[in-house]
Amino acid sequence: MSLNREKYLALVTLLEQLRSDATTTQIVAPELRQRVASLQQFFGEQIVPLADENWRVQSYQTEMSKQLRLLAIDVMFLQGARQASTIQTRLQTISDRLTTLIQYCDAILHPEAEGEK
Repeated sequence: MSLNREKYLALVTLLEQLRSDATTTQIVAPELRQRVASLQQFFGEQIVPLADENWRVQSYQTEMSKQLRLLAIDVMFLQGARQASTIQTRLQTISDRLTTLIQYCDAILHPEAEGEK
């Protein structure tokens, strides 16, 4: 599991960095779109091929795939936003979605904590 673990940790790092940049800096929508595309590519190339018979992990991977597609749509909506309040709302939605993705990774990385919730 160590190689799989490293890949999930790398994904968490990418997600956290993107969330941090999206909430603390004036990131422009085209750059954000490019970074989300890179994130989707990383997920498709590094995470999806990981063989895991565990239905729980497969379920999380399916949800993560869905959340990444929705994240790309959120970024498209951000690009179309013109008012400051709408931009802030879109950025908050993006941040929330990234948080959800991080939580999915954490659940895969720490399955023992899942039973405690």
